[in-house]
Amino acid sequence: MTSATTLRGFEERSADAKAVRMRYFVGGAGPPLVLVHGWTGAAANWIELAPRLAARHRVLVPDLPGHGGSAPLPAAPNLDAYADRVRLVVEREEMLPAPLVGHSLGGVVALRLALRHPGDVTAVVLAGAAGISTSTRRAEFWISFLGLTRPGKLLARARGPIARHGLLRRLAFNPFTVADPVALSPDAVHGLLGETRMHADVRSAGRALIRADPREDLDGVRCPCLVLWGASDLQVPIDDAFEYARRLRAPLRTIADCGHLLIVERPDACRDAIEEFLHSVAALRASTG
Repeated sequence: MTSATTLRGFEERSADAKAVRMRYFVGGAGPPLVLVHGWTGAAANWIELAPRLAARHRVLVPDLPGHGGSAPLPAAPNLDAYADRVRLVVEREEMLPAPLVGHSLGGVVALRLALRHPGDVTAVVLAGAAGISTSTRRAEFWISFLGLTRPGKLLARARGPIARHGLLRRLAFNPFTVADPVALSPDAVHGLLGETRMHADVRSAGRALIRADPREDLDGVRCPCLVLWGASDLQVPIDDAFEYARRLRAPLRTIADCGHLLIVERPDACRDAIEEFLHSVAALRASTG
C-alpha cells in the first residue's frame, strides 16, 4: 500500500516561492501537466489519478500554501497569491506552458493562474470546481466552521482502520463528499486523510475562496477548458457545472455514480476524460500552429 505522503513513481521536492516554502511532487515523462488539489486537501489527494496520468505526462503536483507540507502564506488577501506560488514552482521545473487540472478550490486557483498568466496555461480542467456556490452565505458558514474544527485532522489518526473497514468509511465520508464510501480504495483513504494532520493554515485559503467569485472574470479566460463533474456531487451542485460550461463556452462531462471527490472515486474515468480533452487541445494547436 502506498503511504499518504507518497505518490507512486513521484519524487518529492521543495522550493522557495516568494517567501513560501513549497512542497511538490514530480513524476512521469512526456508533455507537462499540473494537478492542483482542493481546500483542506494536499498533493496526496491525487494518489489514484496522478500515477495514471504520469504514464503519458510529466506531472507536477504541489501542496498549496498552508496545506500538506507547504508553508503558509505571509498574507492571503485573495487566491492570486496561491496561483502565483503554483506558477513559480512549475516555472522552476521548466514545465511552462502547461495545462492544469484543478479539483474544487484547485479549479479556481487554476483559473486565476490562466487569467494572470495566459501565456503559461494551455488548457484548464475544472474537476468539481468550487467558486460559485462557495460564495454564498451558507457556504461561508460551513467553510468557516470546518476551518476552525478541522475534522480531517481527527480522522487522520484513524485512517488505518478507516481504510480497512467499509463501515468506518461510511462514517468518515458522508454523501456530501463521496457517493459510495465503501468503494474507496485503501490508498484513496490514506491519500485523502493522511496529510491533513500537517496543515499549517487552511483558514486563509477558505476565507480567500469565500471572497472569490470567478464568474466576474470567466470571459477573460482564453485557453480551452473542460468542465468535469461527479453526477452525484452534493457539495458543489451540478448547476455550477452548467454555469461554468456556459460562461467558459466549454464542454461539460459528467461521471456517473460519483460525488465531489471524483478524482479518487473514479480515477479511470477522470483519466480518460482528461486525456481525451488534452489530445483534442494538442490536435487543435497543431492544426492552427
